[in-house]
Amino acid sequence: MKCLTLLLVGAGLMRFASADALAGDIKVIANSSVKADVITAVELKRVFLEQNNSLGDGTHVEPVLEKDGPVHEAFLQEFLGRTDDDLQTYYRALVFTGRGSMPKELDSDAEVVAYVAKTRGALGYVSTATSVEGVKILAIVPAGNAAHRTLITRVEPEYPETLKYLNIGGTVRLQVTISAKGNVEKVEVLGGNPILAESAISAVKQWVYTAGHSRITVEESILFGSHP
Repeated sequence: MKCLTLLLVGAGLMRFASADALAGDIKVIANSSVKADVITAVELKRVFLEQNNSLGDGTHVEPVLEKDGPVHEAFLQEFLGRTDDDLQTYYRALVFTGRGSMPKELDSDAEVVAYVAKTRGALGYVSTATSVEGVKILAIVPAGNAAHRTLITRVEPEYPETLKYLNIGGTVRLQVTISAKGNVEKVEVLGGNPILAESAISAVKQWVYTAGHSRITVEESILFGSHP
């Protein structure tokens, strides 16, 4: 019995070791309609867990999975932190509650490449040895590497005199879309006083960041007064 247990444990360890070894041999591919050239590990996870259906640059994406196999297992372990059984249960819960749908599942790397090549917004994964003609490869980077842009020109917002006199302040949270060149393309309010938000938006639209590989979206917070 003890020998059987050791064999089972050993088999499990070998399986995970194999998945770890393959994790570095995975490439993420996208349809040519996807504008981004890089994707963060966080974005990748949120897309495949159907928590987001777009990337930081606003491009709509559709996750595509393989049904099984070592590449599939390695992808789930490395980027989603789930087993296939866990993931299927998760997807079924999304469908049951109306918060999502079952993603497309295909049998092989070749089928994934073919589907991604012809489907607008499709995003999948294959082994590095697979021919990926007709699709683009997205570089996978840590969240900090892709999302971080150094602010090089900052314009301070005007504190409306009436609110300042009444000691009405607080924090305005903004979602800022930054172009590859570093200029601000769009600003949306995530939270805060609407009047202060107008002032914050006006200022942030004049901000300039360092250039990057692609358009990204970041969150910025602006404090008015001494309120937390």
